[in-house]
Amino acid sequence: MSRDEQTLRSALKKSTYEEKENRKLEKKRAKQEKYYMSSQWQLMGRKLLRHKLAVISFILLAILYLGVIFGNFIAPQGLEDYSATYSNAPPSKIHFVHDGEFVGPFVYHYDVTYDKFQNKKFEENKDQTYPIDFFVKGSSYKFLGLIKSNLHLFGVDNSNLPEGKDPVSLMVFGSDKLGRDLFSRILIGSQVSLTVPLLGTVISFILAIIIGGLSGYYGGVIDMVVQRIIEVISSFPTLPLWMALSAAIPAGISVTKVFVFITIIMSLLSWPSLARTVRSKFLSLKKEDYVMAAKLAGVSDIKIITKHLVPGFMSYLIVSLTLGIPNMILGETSMSFLGLGMRAPATSWGVLLQECQSISNIANCPWKLIPVLYVVVAVLAFNFLGDGLRDAADPYK
Repeated sequence: MSRDEQTLRSALKKSTYEEKENRKLEKKRAKQEKYYMSSQWQLMGRKLLRHKLAVISFILLAILYLGVIFGNFIAPQGLEDYSATYSNAPPSKIHFVHDGEFVGPFVYHYDVTYDKFQNKKFEENKDQTYPIDFFVKGSSYKFLGLIKSNLHLFGVDNSNLPEGKDPVSLMVFGSDKLGRDLFSRILIGSQVSLTVPLLGTVISFILAIIIGGLSGYYGGVIDMVVQRIIEVISSFPTLPLWMALSAAIPAGISVTKVFVFITIIMSLLSWPSLARTVRSKFLSLKKEDYVMAAKLAGVSDIKIITKHLVPGFMSYLIVSLTLGIPNMILGETSMSFLGLGMRAPATSWGVLLQECQSISNIANCPWKLIPVLYVVVAVLAFNFLGDGLRDAADPYK
C-alpha cells in the first residue's frame, strides 16, 4: 500500500470519527436543551419515573381502579348471588388435568359433610368436571350504572350438572357465611372503598383551596374566623367524630344516599389541615413581585388567585391530595367495619371484614381476611406514590 493511500485512509478514519463525535455532541446538546426547556410538570414526570417504588405503586393502583370500573364484569357472580350449599366454603381449587388428561381449567363439585362438632367439611366429587369458561352469562348488572348486561369475564359451565344438584360455583377466594363469592364481593366492594375516599378527598381539596386561599389572601377578620373554625374542627378526634356523624345518618335510606352522606362527612372533616397549608402559601406568595405587578395592572383578585397563586404550588397540593386518600380509605373501612358506614345490601371492604370480628370465625375461615390485604395494598400504594410525587416536586432533589 502506497503512502498516499495510507494518508487517505487515515484522513477518512479521522473524518468518520469526527462525524461520530459531532453527532454525539449534537445529541447531548439537544438532550440538554430539551431538559432546560421542559416545564415543571415534565421535570416532575421524569423524576417520578426514576422512583421505582412510586411507579410500581401507580401500576397497582391502576389495576385496582380497573377493578372498580370493570368489577361487575370481572366478578363471576353478582352482588345478590348466593348458595346455601357453599356457605363458608374454602377457595375453589382450579384443576387442569382429569384422569391423566389435560382438559383445561375446571373445578369439581363439592360434597358437604359434617364432623362430630357439626362443622361443615367440603370434599371434591371427582366424578364430573365443570369447565371454567370465558365470557359467560350470569346475573344482570349495569356497567357504569348505565348499560345493562349479564356478561361476565369468566365462570363455571353448569350445562352438564346432574338434575337435582345445586349449581357449581367458582369461589376464587372462598365464600362468606351466606354462600356469597368473596372475590366478587371484594371487586364490587372496591367501587365503594376506593371511590368514597377519592371523591371525599377531591371535595376536601377544593374546600381547602377556597377557604384557605380566602383566609391567606384577604387576612383580617376573614382569616381570624376561618382559623378559629379550623381549630375547633381539628380539636376533635377524627375517627370518633366520623363515627358520631355516621350514626346520625337516618336508617332505612337507600344505598346511594348513604354513599353520598359518607362522602360528604369525610370531605367536610378532612379539609382543615390542607387549608392551613394553602393559607401559609398564600401569605408568602401574595407579597411576590409578580403578584404585586398583577394587582397594579388591575387584574381581579379571582384571576390572581387562580392564574398566579394556586399554580405556584400546585405540585405540592397534588402530593397532599395523594397522601390524604389513604386516611380516608382507613376511615371508610373502619366505619363500615363498625356498622356505621355502608350497610347491607351494599358492600365495601369494611363490610366484608365484619365477619372477622369473631376469632373462631377467622380460625375456621381464614380466607375472610383477604379484604385486609386489599386495604393494606391500596393504602401503601397511595403512600408510596405520594412519597414519589413529593420527591419529584422537590426542586432540591
